[in-house]
Amino acid sequence: MSYQLSAVVADVELLREQTADLDHGVLAALRQDFALLPVTPQLVEELTGDLPDFAPGEPGPERPFHLVLRPALAELLARWSRRGPVAYLEAGFAGGLGHQAAVVWLGGEVSWGPCFDGALDRPRAEWPINSALARLGVEPGPWIDLFAELGLHLERDTAGWLAHGRRGLTADYWDELAEEWESEQSAADQQPARPGPVGDWGIP
Repeated sequence: MSYQLSAVVADVELLREQTADLDHGVLAALRQDFALLPVTPQLVEELTGDLPDFAPGEPGPERPFHLVLRPALAELLARWSRRGPVAYLEAGFAGGLGHQAAVVWLGGEVSWGPCFDGALDRPRAEWPINSALARLGVEPGPWIDLFAELGLHLERDTAGWLAHGRRGLTADYWDELAEEWESEQSAADQQPARPGPVGDWGIP
């Protein structure tokens, strides 16, 4: 199963303030009062006045992002970071192979990164996205790492995150659905079956 991520992550109020007047600024809720802003070509054009550039070939240490962070976009995210840390995250996986890359701005300048990892053979806490999230102030919890703690595994691509944001879903949406289903099944199991004709199987 494939996974693709191209997004800005920061405090939800910071992103809400910066994107309030944007036509293409769709915020998706994460845990711990963070939000994700899917980075689409339409958003980049709205923010910078120009269509985005994409690097040819596969990303690597010298060119960590598929999206080229041209000065207009990088300087905009740096300005946002005067209100709090802001991260740009990218990831791509298919068939068990993939990469992560991240950069963090704080106080109007790059404070960490860019960092790229195409092997992901180090401890999970050192992976680029987890490292960036730690610098945003994400707290560890019951999930396996900060990536899962915020809920970044819940959608698998930009289209999914756009739908997540437009529907106003929470990061716990799928957990809530599972709990609701389990509750319904438990209630159904506790109800006595009504007698019925042959072939009815006694299903109430």
